[in-house]
Amino acid sequence: MSNKDSNNPKHMSRRNFLKSSGIAIGGAVLGGAAMSGLWLGKKPAQQQHPAEQKAADYNQALMFFNQEQFFITEAAVERIFPKDELGPGAKEIGVAIYIDHQLAGPWGINAKDYMMGPFFKGEATQGSQTQLRRADIFTLGLKGLKDYSQKKYSKSFQDLAENEQDDVLKVFEKGEEFSLPGISTKTFFNLLYSLTLEGLYSDPLYGGNKDMMGWELKKYPGNQMSYLDLIEKDGFIHMKPKSLRDHLNH
Repeated sequence: MSNKDSNNPKHMSRRNFLKSSGIAIGGAVLGGAAMSGLWLGKKPAQQQHPAEQKAADYNQALMFFNQEQFFITEAAVERIFPKDELGPGAKEIGVAIYIDHQLAGPWGINAKDYMMGPFFKGEATQGSQTQLRRADIFTLGLKGLKDYSQKKYSKSFQDLAENEQDDVLKVFEKGEEFSLPGISTKTFFNLLYSLTLEGLYSDPLYGGNKDMMGWELKKYPGNQMSYLDLIEKDGFIHMKPKSLRDHLNH
């Protein structure tokens, strides 16, 4: 289900390697310092103050999902855009929070769409002609993931192995084997896929693209005020991305 290269062999990720090696090195340094102090009869060096913890992001809270729906969504989007040796996945980038915030607002209830009948089955080029709101479609889809997973594996979707989650999502993508009340699973999957991409690459003000990690993966500069001093330079220029928030004081 990944839209990254799924044929690459599994390797220990750079992140895990750094984490493991950091623990090992830290343990060696601590052990050496303590042993040195004991051997020379000196007091151990004063412990350094730990680095300041990152301030809590109070925007990372649920407005639409309950806990179970959030965990199912997190698991599903992570299979669409999984973490690998190239960088973080959709879970770490905050895609599920982005989806939660969108469904909680006017977009989730199709506030600006014409939603009156009559409703006819649309042509393939017209897309879904359902009277259901996006929030309703997503709620039904998550329940469908839960029910189908229980029926086939006797487990919740978020507790399945990765290959099992992929198989479930493929069934939903085809929209043939399992049905939802009033819509196809394909309609839900298309919405899930589209929202995953939006959560990866939209401005962080909407709740996703945490710390602009999605833009960093694409080497996308985000919202720059000007390229005047760079436009005539040759070659690709990697710029630190900026969000709309970065322009508040300008």
